[in-house]
Amino acid sequence: MTARILLVDDDPVQRRLLEAAVTRFGYAAAIAADGEAALAMLDGPDGKGISAVILDLQMPGLDGLGVLKAMAERGLELPVIVQTSQGGIETVVNAMRHGAFDFVVKPASPERLKVALGNALKVETRGDEAKRAARRTTGTMSFADIVTRSPAMDKALRLARKAAASNIPILIEGESGVGKEMVARAIQGTGDRAGKPFVTVNCGAIPENLVESILFGHEKGSFTGATEKHAGKFVEANGGTLFLDEIGDLPLDVQVKLLRAVQEGEIDPVGGRATVKVDIRLVSATHRDLLQRVKDGGFREDLFYRLNVYPIVVPPLRSRREDIELLTRHFLSRFSASETKGRVRAISPRALAMLEAYDWPGNIRQLENAIFRATVLCDGDTLTEEEFPQIRAQVEGTVDLDQENDADADSRAYLEPDLFAGIAAAEPPPSQTIPAAGILRALDESGEMRLLSDVEYDMIVMAIDHYSGQMSEVARRLGIGRSTLYRKLKEYGIDPETGRSERIAS
Repeated sequence: MTARILLVDDDPVQRRLLEAAVTRFGYAAAIAADGEAALAMLDGPDGKGISAVILDLQMPGLDGLGVLKAMAERGLELPVIVQTSQGGIETVVNAMRHGAFDFVVKPASPERLKVALGNALKVETRGDEAKRAARRTTGTMSFADIVTRSPAMDKALRLARKAAASNIPILIEGESGVGKEMVARAIQGTGDRAGKPFVTVNCGAIPENLVESILFGHEKGSFTGATEKHAGKFVEANGGTLFLDEIGDLPLDVQVKLLRAVQEGEIDPVGGRATVKVDIRLVSATHRDLLQRVKDGGFREDLFYRLNVYPIVVPPLRSRREDIELLTRHFLSRFSASETKGRVRAISPRALAMLEAYDWPGNIRQLENAIFRATVLCDGDTLTEEEFPQIRAQVEGTVDLDQENDADADSRAYLEPDLFAGIAAAEPPPSQTIPAAGILRALDESGEMRLLSDVEYDMIVMAIDHYSGQMSEVARRLGIGRSTLYRKLKEYGIDPETGRSERIAS
């Protein structure tokens, strides 16, 4: 089947040139004269046939960045090649941060455009295959399948293991992409319901008028369009586990029926005359602050306390950076085997240091997608920073990827113990907020040991002052990599130029 490319440009001459080039490459072309028209096409029935987008950044009305943001909001994951004029590199970097796959400079040579399209379509095709394979994959998970060595994640998993031995309702909290469903599957696979149905419902992705029918089922003819009887997710999960993801998005009227289902173990199908008994293990998940939703009137208080019997908080990836290397190698091994027949075998220290320095707002799901894309596009046997252009655009300038010891140094989440050799317990004057040279307080005003983070903060500030802001020397003397140093500056709000912050020393 011929790939169809959406060409978005307000210049009719440029559109004709692009159309001629795309057709010559053997693809079909779809045309949009502005951003609004492009989104209308992607939202419509023709949008399903689009394989990639070539998008002009500078357009009147909704510009290219606006289109990228709107596509992200709609969950459209098509590869987008942006076009820019000479001198628009800052705009290109911004576009890459918003999800652009690649860029070409106007007027783009046919060779450059062909390579960009070929790479984009290769990733798009492989991504579809991976999604289909994931949907086909079934089986029972256990906690041994969760890749981690993080103390923060280990705490969450200890709670989950204890919960697996009972039938207690569980609420898993955490940002999108942290692996809440994986924890839920491990709980199911370790408990006495292992091998029974595990039914997932994304409450935020169901149209409001269909939520009740999808969860509790309906009888034939109970409403317009109900041409057949539908059992519902509760009945599908009978005997096993029902995982309600993004439960904070449930409408209030459905929350009432959910409360009864949890309390009484029975449901009322839409249009049904009799209740239906169900035996399910309920695991809920949310990225929202449910207690705040209760205060705002968006979530029932009685349902909240019924679900929040056993909360488990899954930490974001930026709070478990020691897992980034493990997860990276895990995903690389899997995707290399399925996509390159084992050709890609490693990741360079510079690339790994870059991944460890990035904050991963999309968490593990974003890391997995990044490794998948990089593995598909890699021409050699080792992933380098060149395979991560979007991440590099955001990390570059914040960390020094040329430090040879960064990859090893970054694995240290905290400063080494010998860093504190010679710390004195002397008390500085109360007005002094920055420690005097050579002296760090180990005790607070009440004579108790200070927090390690407070001592670390003072040590970094002192080092910046002592070495006159020379960050390479500061990092070397503290025994850490520059990327780790800059990450800690960000965490503590320290200005690298002045070595000061708004924070008041403890």
